[in-house]
Amino acid sequence: MAKRRFRALSKAVLTIALVGLPALLQDYASAQKLPMRLTDQEFWKLSSDASEPDGTFHSENLVSNEIRFQTVIPQLVDAAVPGRAYVGVGSEQNFTYIAATKPAVAIIVDIRRGNLDLHLVYKALFEMSANRVEFVSRVFSRDKPAGLTATSTAADIFAAFRTAAPSRALYEQNLKEIKSALQTKHAFPLSKGDLDGIDFVYRNWFEQGPDIRYQLNGGGGGNFPTYAELMMGSDGAGRNRSYLASEDTFRLVKDLQTRNMIVPIVGNFGGPKAIRTVAAWLKQKETIVSTFYTSNVEQYLRQDGIFGNFCSSAATLPMDAKSVFVRSARAGFAGQPEVVGAGGNFNLEVKPMKPDLASCPAAR
Repeated sequence: MAKRRFRALSKAVLTIALVGLPALLQDYASAQKLPMRLTDQEFWKLSSDASEPDGTFHSENLVSNEIRFQTVIPQLVDAAVPGRAYVGVGSEQNFTYIAATKPAVAIIVDIRRGNLDLHLVYKALFEMSANRVEFVSRVFSRDKPAGLTATSTAADIFAAFRTAAPSRALYEQNLKEIKSALQTKHAFPLSKGDLDGIDFVYRNWFEQGPDIRYQLNGGGGGNFPTYAELMMGSDGAGRNRSYLASEDTFRLVKDLQTRNMIVPIVGNFGGPKAIRTVAAWLKQKETIVSTFYTSNVEQYLRQDGIFGNFCSSAATLPMDAKSVFVRSARAGFAGQPEVVGAGGNFNLEVKPMKPDLASCPAAR
């Protein structure tokens, strides 16, 4: 049922009238350097201009399901050029890739508006939190355990929070401050649907805590890793590279959030507007894509017969020989063993973008 809804949504998105798209792209035609900070108005305009109608997927994606997502980071660090643009999809795994690639701007494109709401919650919490311990405390509405310091590992932090009880008082206070930060401080014109989405995200984090894991709609779906396990994972060589591994990685993401440089957008990768609007905006800002994290979205685009649309749109992104895709796939890629359990059957790869997009149908 979920896949049928996804396919129906994909086809519906492609029927959107494109009359206004050329004019919208023309708005981003004159070159301007990427600023160090986007104003609140610029942030919301980019998000709104590029966004497509809300879609559905077979899970809420409140947390990643890719336990091995850090394994490509050594290769990614070697390949990606800092100070460029990051484009990604999904939830918190993007922050780890952002911390690794050090972009000047990051744009998260996802078919569900719920993902935009999730990233707005994260934005507020990053801005509100001085360090990792305070951040984890706010994310899950647990009192800060004693004894944690700036040098505590992610394992230390999540071991301490494992025994911390949820606090209804913290939850209600934090939720109030999140909405105030977004609606009053930033003056984002959130709809009732957005406010309901924020409630949904934050309530689930509160109720499930650091043991929250990816679930299919309706519950169940496999032995997926918990949030804590994802944050305590390694790059395959014993090094934890999550965005909560150190104060430095946390501060890098916090700084981008504070400067409005991580922008969530609603869009189908195979849709008519989101990726192309992002491409036009990046070209206007003379900013090349360093990394495009697609997760396993291309699998669904092929199933729905719209991969060519994605390919054509992705080919409009500003890129060079250093620009790379980060992809994941069930059952692995050629030459990579399948890992079972805890969501481990997702293997990842880093591939140059230009050769993969060279044979795309001409973008119109």
